[in-house]
Amino acid sequence: MIYRSIETLRRAIATRRAEGDRIGLVPTMGALHEGHISLVQEAEKTCQHVIVSIFVNPRQFNSQTDLAHYPRTEADDIALLDGRCSLFIPSVETMYPSGYCTSVQTGGLAERLEGAHRPGHFDGMATVVTKLLTITGPDQAFFGEKDWQQLQIVRRIVQDLNLPVDIVACPTLREPDGLALSSRNRRLSHSAREIAPKLHTIMQDTALAIRTGMETDAALAAGKEAFAHAGFGPVDYLECCHAETLEPARPGSAPLRLLAAAFLGSVRLIDNIVI
Repeated sequence: MIYRSIETLRRAIATRRAEGDRIGLVPTMGALHEGHISLVQEAEKTCQHVIVSIFVNPRQFNSQTDLAHYPRTEADDIALLDGRCSLFIPSVETMYPSGYCTSVQTGGLAERLEGAHRPGHFDGMATVVTKLLTITGPDQAFFGEKDWQQLQIVRRIVQDLNLPVDIVACPTLREPDGLALSSRNRRLSHSAREIAPKLHTIMQDTALAIRTGMETDAALAAGKEAFAHAGFGPVDYLECCHAETLEPARPGSAPLRLLAAAFLGSVRLIDNIVI
């Protein structure tokens, strides 16, 4: 079933809740791929009514060009899901009607990494995620680990705003060559697609160097140099951080996560792995 109005969706959810069903939400911006399907599959394990939202949220884009070029494939998305769950596909006017003036502001976790390079991005993300959680009232919401910083911020939003939902993290799905699945991958040229898996390979090498005793700053510097030699640039960041606080790693701190963002032509790729 496809829902485009908030009121109709809420009535359907209320009916399912009255029948005792658990509600699961998978928020997306469309251009669905197997990574999104894996989130749906995870949701189906514990929820009888799964809702996939498809909404390209203009408030989390820093560049109007990037917003204009973001892939929109609604017909293909509907076909890929093949009726296995409910779809919520609101318009911009539905989510942000005339006179809308409220936003969720993020700090702390949102100030570094992506936040430093994309000012305002996480406020836009936090606003739309909070709206989707309050519109659907799910028991569980499912997010991929590929957007690791986003995942930690969503967890903080739920904690700080006392939202009654369980945030479920799902592993990053990758192509056989290691490239993390992403809607943006379809914008890569043929030559860029051949280079793109090196992002993950270099990150693995960097993580191994840190694990086996190389000084962290030296390992990160070598990783950035390897990115440049492979054809990436500019490199926004390659950082070793505490996995939960996202603060720079300190001696003895754990668990650790390696996070990276780099351009390949006009496409900006992000990834993260466990150290």
